[in-house]
Amino acid sequence: MEENAILKAEHLRKTFKLNSRQKRERKVLTDSLVAVDDLSLTLKPGVIYGLLGPNGAGKTTTLRMVATLLTPDKGELTYQGKPVGHNLSEYRKHLGFLTSELKLDDFFTASYTYDYMSALYGIPPEVAAKRKEEVFARFGVTPFANAQIKNLSTGMKQKVSLAISICHDPEIIIYDEPTNGLDILASRDVENFLLDLKKQGKAIVISTHIFSLVEKLCDEVGIILEGKMKLEGTLQELTKEKSLEDVFFDLVEEKQ
Repeated sequence: MEENAILKAEHLRKTFKLNSRQKRERKVLTDSLVAVDDLSLTLKPGVIYGLLGPNGAGKTTTLRMVATLLTPDKGELTYQGKPVGHNLSEYRKHLGFLTSELKLDDFFTASYTYDYMSALYGIPPEVAAKRKEEVFARFGVTPFANAQIKNLSTGMKQKVSLAISICHDPEIIIYDEPTNGLDILASRDVENFLLDLKKQGKAIVISTHIFSLVEKLCDEVGIILEGKMKLEGTLQELTKEKSLEDVFFDLVEEKQ
């Protein structure tokens, strides 16, 4: 296993069937779409890995495979050197996953939702209560803890989601577009939160199309285009001679 690696995704591939409407929308004749093609990445403790690419590049599909919400057609995940497929339930205990497409129940309160998810993970009530108090205070959720989710602002809903995603103190954090739709202040809170998790030694991967977010947060970067990993390295390696934005658009132009 690569030194310090906690999770390795190797040669992942995922293909989706297209119906007639999808083929018309995409203006293609083929019956399938290769969303991710032979993609590999490695996550390490205390490192934030940024998966950078435009919408539709395959970022979300990649993260869903890493989170075992999607089964790859090919490829393998290894956690601490052992294949994930041998014990999915144990692997999932170590994951914190968040995507904008995962919605909280509008009629539950933030406090109830946190308690419910903690119970699902088997967290003792006294431990869950302490963690909730700390993380709700960290995000300013405490005054809204007993309000229904539907009455919270977009930014507050995201903060509640972030709090719940780490209720079980996971080793691996998987966040898909974590600042999507947030205002400047809420985005800054999320950025600081991710840096705190990094200091705690969490292995973190985020997907985004925002260059500034990657430059602020990420230690390692993978640039994905049309389902393929086109370039990968440390942020310093990729930006020695050019800005990250210039590096990205050079790759885009090569594809055209």
